Order: sequence, then structure tokens, then C-alpha cells
Amino acid sequence: MATLAFALGMVTACQREEAKADLTPLPTVAAPPYICDHIPLRAVELMTGVHEPQFSGSFDLTPSNGDGSCLVRRSDGEHRTLLSIVLLPLGGEAIVKDHLQQGATPLPEIAPGTNGYYSRNPGDEYDDGHAVLARGEAHLIVELTQGAEGRDHAADVAALMKLIGPKLLKVVDPTGPSPKTPSVTKD
Repeated sequence: MATLAFALGMVTACQREEAKADLTPLPTVAAPPYICDHIPLRAVELMTGVHEPQFSGSFDLTPSNGDGSCLVRRSDGEHRTLLSIVLLPLGGEAIVKDHLQQGATPLPEIAPGTNGYYSRNPGDEYDDGHAVLARGEAHLIVELTQGAEGRDHAADVAALMKLIGPKLLKVVDPTGPSPKTPSVTKD
């Protein structure tokens, strides 16, 4: 009986070890399938640790608007948002400048004419990492409220910003249209 209990304990311990976070780096190129038409599903799954997450939202990338959002939740019915991505047409430069003056880490120039920051507030249980990228007055916000355990959440939001920022902020550049991309639909 003791041998059976020991064997069951070893199997349980091995299963826990197998459940470690996937530390694979986020992709460096955005590729389908996408959620909310523009966000690479693989990057979202790695960041949150949730496979086939629920999501809602869309982006209007017409030059006159340039706004929208995408909210990602667990697929098990939990209603708490794990990741939110928001594109807003106003206030970008001021927000970035203010946070950089307060000590946020600057993002590298992701696309011509952009500036931004990323950070993580370890004292805030709902801030696993966030990044803001501005181009002119438009700005894009990536906020990870519950990332996969064991991952570098601040690095993940910066990497996601590199994937989606140039395309979503292109709306403020009227010289080029934003092409429609294949998308996964799930809500």
C-alpha cells in the first residue's frame, strides 16, 4: 500500500512539473490566426497561458477613426479580463511623456515616429505588465492583468507591442491603407 501511495505521489509531482509555463519567446512576426482581426493568437496564448481563449472586440482602422479594443478572457467561463488591447485617437504623446518622466522603461522605436514605454507594478495584483505606444496623438495600450506564471510579463507586453503596434498605429499615417487579415472568430 505504501508503494502505491508513493507511486501516485510521484505521478502527481511529475504532472505538476509538466504544467510549467511555456517560456517560448513571443513570435517576432505577426502571423495568422488572429483574434480581433489583428492580434496574433499564438502570442496571446503564450502570454496568458490560456489555449483557445475567449475574446471580444474589433478595431476600426479607417484614417478618420483609428480606435477599438480587444479583450481576452479564459475559455473556462471566468469573466475576468486577462489581456486588453485598446487603440485611442487622442492624448498619446502626453501620456507617454508623463510616464517616461515618472521612470517607466522606454520602448525602442518600434516604427518611425513612435515612442512609448512599458512597465510592471509588482505591488498591483492586476498589473502583470503594460505598454503604451504613441504616434502623434494616437496611442495603443496593451495591458496584461494575468499572465502565464513564470513568464517575464513586462517583456511579453513589449514584444506584443512590437508585433501589433506598427499595424494598428499606421492609421495615423494617411499615406497607406491597412490591409484586412485572416481572423479567427470566437466569443
